[in-house]
Amino acid sequence: MKLSIPTFRFTALSLAVMASLLASGCAVTPAYQLAATPQPASYKETASEAEKAAAGWTVAAPADMLERGPWWQLFGDPVLDQLVASIDVSNQNVAAAVASYTQARALVQQQRAGLFPSVDLSGSATRSGGGDRTTTANQYRASIGASWEPDIWGKLGAGVDNAQAGLQASAAELAAARLSAQGELATNYFSLRQTDAQKALLDATTEGYARVLQITRNRFEAGIAARSDLLQAETQLANARIDQLTLTRQRSTLEHAIAVSLGKAASEFSLPQAPWQMVVPDVPAGVPSTLLQRRPDIAAAERRVAAANAQIGVARSAYFPALNLTASFGYAAGSSAGLLNASNNLWSLGLSAAQTLFDAGATQARVAGAQAQRDAAIAQYRQSVLTAFADVENQLAATRVLAQQQDLRKAASTAADQVEAQMLNRYRAGQISYSEVVTAQNTALTARRALVQAQADRQTTAIALIQALGGGWHVATP
Repeated sequence: MKLSIPTFRFTALSLAVMASLLASGCAVTPAYQLAATPQPASYKETASEAEKAAAGWTVAAPADMLERGPWWQLFGDPVLDQLVASIDVSNQNVAAAVASYTQARALVQQQRAGLFPSVDLSGSATRSGGGDRTTTANQYRASIGASWEPDIWGKLGAGVDNAQAGLQASAAELAAARLSAQGELATNYFSLRQTDAQKALLDATTEGYARVLQITRNRFEAGIAARSDLLQAETQLANARIDQLTLTRQRSTLEHAIAVSLGKAASEFSLPQAPWQMVVPDVPAGVPSTLLQRRPDIAAAERRVAAANAQIGVARSAYFPALNLTASFGYAAGSSAGLLNASNNLWSLGLSAAQTLFDAGATQARVAGAQAQRDAAIAQYRQSVLTAFADVENQLAATRVLAQQQDLRKAASTAADQVEAQMLNRYRAGQISYSEVVTAQNTALTARRALVQAQADRQTTAIALIQALGGGWHVATP
């Protein structure tokens, strides 16, 4: 049930009452406080400088490159630089995030407009008559009116705060979408370059298998080698060629994924082979406290908390009466010629108020719902922070371990190559069976491919670490 006070002409008393209300206005929005979150002093998995040097870290650029934004330039690949530059204008996920940001900005402007009076101009002309059709009258009206709801209780201000926080969250989500698209593109690009390297490795290996097959065929025809040796050589060569075709299919899939990231049809995009820049940059992790300002998803979650906090003020304002000020000035006359005569002018000023006296607890329920929404936003914000810390720790651990694994993979590949060469020489001398050669060759190929995979894993892990750290994006402290 609402109690309404009709509009009335202003008196000195009503003006005094309104001025008193405006002067003593209060805000109903709770004071915003940043939710407490865990902030460790350092990352557990941060490697020491000595460990980095021992693991063979490569510093591709100054560490402050992350602070300037174009983190992908740390990998020193000009083709990647060109591809990432197309993300903002072509990627459809980023385009959708840009549209959401534009929508949020429009909502802020809409909410701010409510703080100011609205003015309207109206005019009318009517002709009326009686039933005998002998009496007719004309009536002309023109007026300009204004209405304004003073933000005494802070409802409109809370709405603006809510929209402003939503705009800031949308800006952070746009940055997160852009970072995600950049990271996905870079990961697919290096995976494609790794596939090219694997393909080149298999091509060379297949040529070697073909030469061994010819040697085995010659030995078989000379009666020196058994037919089983020839069949094993043929089988080994066929399997290597199957692996070549598998890599060709994988490359096509990665190329198509890159096309989608660039907003292009897969049939309209191709990426020729190019040298693989096997650069693994030294990514400075910093201290955990900076993560709260560097990751856009954390900033977005924090701004959602601020928006939910402002929404409590909007809900609480229903406990207080709504006031509205109106004013109008115009003319009314029976003829158009006399419409603007001073004697025909009309004016009015008014103050109206409406207060809900009973709503069966609806307002209280809305306030409780807004508070629960804020609590949920706080929980989501804290969860985002915890997940971010875990992401960084995971990637730091992977970075450290993969660097050590690469050294071991390199040593294993070198040893396997030597064993392969020795076994092949002994087979040519008739000292061992061909099955031992096959085993040595398979081991050597597996070791070579594992080394290439380790190199690629280090690059993709560096990308994941940069994403976990928030790339080069920052948000101002609210």
